[in-house]
Amino acid sequence: MFHKMKWVAGAIVAGAVAATAAAAETRVTYKSAKAGTSYYQMGVQIAEAMKAASGGEIIVTIEEGQGSVQNVMEVRARGADYVFTSPPVLVRLAQAGKAMFEGKKDPAFDEIRALFPIPSLTMHFVVAKDSGIDSFADLEGKTILLGKGSFGAREGAKYLKLFGLEGKVKIADAELSNAVAALKNGQIDGFVTAGSWPAPNVIEAAASVGVKVLSLSDDQVAKTKRTRIVIPAGTYAGQEADIVTTSLPVAAYTTTKMDDETAYQLTKTFWENKAKMAATAPWWNGVDAGLMPTITGKIHPGAIRYYKEAGIALSEGQM
Repeated sequence: MFHKMKWVAGAIVAGAVAATAAAAETRVTYKSAKAGTSYYQMGVQIAEAMKAASGGEIIVTIEEGQGSVQNVMEVRARGADYVFTSPPVLVRLAQAGKAMFEGKKDPAFDEIRALFPIPSLTMHFVVAKDSGIDSFADLEGKTILLGKGSFGAREGAKYLKLFGLEGKVKIADAELSNAVAALKNGQIDGFVTAGSWPAPNVIEAAASVGVKVLSLSDDQVAKTKRTRIVIPAGTYAGQEADIVTTSLPVAAYTTTKMDDETAYQLTKTFWENKAKMAATAPWWNGVDAGLMPTITGKIHPGAIRYYKEAGIALSEGQM
């Protein structure tokens, strides 16, 4: 009987210890993009960094996303553990009930709060090095692959129209996944892609074919109404000068349901481990405090605490 009571007591103590450990562990769901994309891989890196830096106290589970609009829409049914990625412009549209959110406005959208910026969707107009194309005007009469259905494809078509090239450029009927092979075989003169920089398909094209990435003039950047961004010289093989192009900022968000301490720890851990992540994935080099102004909405109070400690200036609209 004594031994039985001793065993029961031991089981109770063990259970209490396990319960305490579970209570100390913070679990977060991070929803970004489709598996296989650079943005999904960024989520994996963030999860690994959070676990390592917190000693296992912050566990981030990655969920495959089907796009930023869906990520925002899910705020309505998610809890305090939900973190997702989206361009700030989509969050603004959701809160205003405009565009793709027309008729779908929900009070939950007003509770969305930013944590930190992640690599921007950066436009790349990539042409073969020996194509004779040095500017957008030189694209006339050339064959360009835009891809289908993606942000880059829509944005690329928009830029051709803005720059007076609509109907003057032959658009290849192929998927963006075939771009490097098509460029190598001479089937196209160039392709358009949008993603974090350095972009994997541009790295491949630069190494196997030799490419140039076109720069936009300040006037062209202004016409696009997008954010100006500079890809530093040396980012791609053979790139001797900075590339001026445009981008769509992206950030990690949560809602006011998340407690301040969790938001603080997530934000602090991200910034303090960004350099380590950049050592294996250079796209993190494109993220610094200079991107903070691109977050045009409110920032979570827990994240604000970190930014104040780090001396990173915030605007009135972000507070």
